[in-house]
Amino acid sequence: MVLAVLVGAGAGLGSIVFRWCIQTFTHWFSGHGDYAASPGSGNPHVPWLGPFFVLLTPVVGGLLYGPLVNRFAKEARGHGVPEVMLAVAQRGGRISPKVAVVKTLASALTIGSGGSVGREGPIVQIGSALGSTLGRYVKVTEERMKLLVACGAAGGIAATFNAPLAGVFFAMELILQAFTLEAFGAAVLASVTASVIGRAAFGDVAFLHLPAFHVDHLGQYALFALLGVVAGAVGVGFSRILYAIEDACDWAWRGPEWLRPAAGGLILGLVLLALPQMYGVGYPVLENATQGQYAVGFLLLLLVGKMIATSLTIGIGGSGGVFAPSLFIGAMLGAAFGAGAHGLFPGSAGAVGAYALVGMGATFAGASRAPITAVVILFELTGEYSIILPLMLAIVLATTTGRVLSRDTIYTLKLRRRGIDLDGPAPGSVIGGLHVSAVMEPLPAPLSAAVPLSEAAALLSRSGHGALPVLDADGAYAGVVTSQAVAEAMAESPDGAPRTVGELADMPRRITSGQTVAAALHILVAAAGTGVPVLDEGESLPIGWLSHQGVLHAVAARASGPHPDAARTAVPVAA
Repeated sequence: MVLAVLVGAGAGLGSIVFRWCIQTFTHWFSGHGDYAASPGSGNPHVPWLGPFFVLLTPVVGGLLYGPLVNRFAKEARGHGVPEVMLAVAQRGGRISPKVAVVKTLASALTIGSGGSVGREGPIVQIGSALGSTLGRYVKVTEERMKLLVACGAAGGIAATFNAPLAGVFFAMELILQAFTLEAFGAAVLASVTASVIGRAAFGDVAFLHLPAFHVDHLGQYALFALLGVVAGAVGVGFSRILYAIEDACDWAWRGPEWLRPAAGGLILGLVLLALPQMYGVGYPVLENATQGQYAVGFLLLLLVGKMIATSLTIGIGGSGGVFAPSLFIGAMLGAAFGAGAHGLFPGSAGAVGAYALVGMGATFAGASRAPITAVVILFELTGEYSIILPLMLAIVLATTTGRVLSRDTIYTLKLRRRGIDLDGPAPGSVIGGLHVSAVMEPLPAPLSAAVPLSEAAALLSRSGHGALPVLDADGAYAGVVTSQAVAEAMAESPDGAPRTVGELADMPRRITSGQTVAAALHILVAAAGTGVPVLDEGESLPIGWLSHQGVLHAVAARASGPHPDAARTAVPVAA
């Protein structure tokens, strides 16, 4: 608890420093507090350049942060969240302490010089690096280290966006990808501490000023549902465009990496000259869209422009997040959708701003598949409970659409492109490359679904597995029955209690012989009993048995030198 509070305090102070750096660099480079609030104007520092100064600011900024990142912390490049997810999933929560400093400066320089990215990715990486550093200093266990990293992410989000609940759920849904009482309590402590510090510095106000939300007609729920599906597809499209432009930048650039941001800044400068609303994070433009100040055509232009500008900023080596761009894109989409709906159904469509707000959450959910975080942060931004129902409807549909269209999220796709699977083993691990067929044991004698519980209890007590496969009357696989289930059923009153094995059989997630052990372990750990059946590739007949002991024996054999296939014969056969 003490460590969580300390990490939250560090994240809150880091947020203050980070936002100060952004404001300072933005004023240095543009002469404005936020150039997106007055797009197309000149820079008071160089008035003779007029609006053409935006051609130079990304180049100068690239010359500053390019060598900084390349020399001191290459992991500070990009949007940051995937690196934190990787550190938690496969590196025991270890993040270099210099990442916090380099990420602060690089991201602030990127945004201040016109990079069209957000600040959530950087502050997550900054807070997580602080948590990891403190964990290593006090020598906590690996599990506690991961928890402190998540606390840093929660505190960073909470302080930066004045959204303490969103910080907690962001950490649990995206960083830890698990919900436990200990993780929730620690994340809450860190988030509250960071929020108190953030509010002391920035005031108790939302980081966006959004219009009041209200549903005028029940028919709007059908429109919100349709918007959710469209926003989910747009979120996936944003992910694809982001990495397609990054691939194009990788293909085109042949010079030193430290010079890449400056060279690419020339192209980014042309984009900013054509569409100056893309300068920096762009919150003023987002607020104008939610208030219905733009025509449909211009909204769609801003949507496409943001996708290109953000993708180009990250593709040339810039440092910044994709959370704020997702909100921006969603607001443009929602406002355009709302304007179109108002034209078609003027009596029942309602205000344009309502669709813009729902579009923000739905697009982020479609890209990140973090529906709880999306719902909570939009609720905290508006402070209105009336947004919950349409927001939940649209976000669930957007998340489902995103899952159908893409295997990966905007965060995990970056890692998969580098050959990293967060659900798989870490590169170079002993378990990497092992398949279930190499570690499975012979199949224990299965039980017939018609076997009485008394007879099943005797067979289970002699099996040594604590669970046995069950076959139906036709010999087809019908699931697994465990000793615990039989014991509990026999202890119940006779009336209405199960009498045969078939009534108790449970169907765990299926494991086939061709699966990797890394993937099968998730199923094995979640299953009742000490093992699960291994099915043939048709998933119809059990052909082997996977147990914790069998996996451990095979891993030990592999670590000591023999070929992994030798583990199949080395695994002891249960009586």
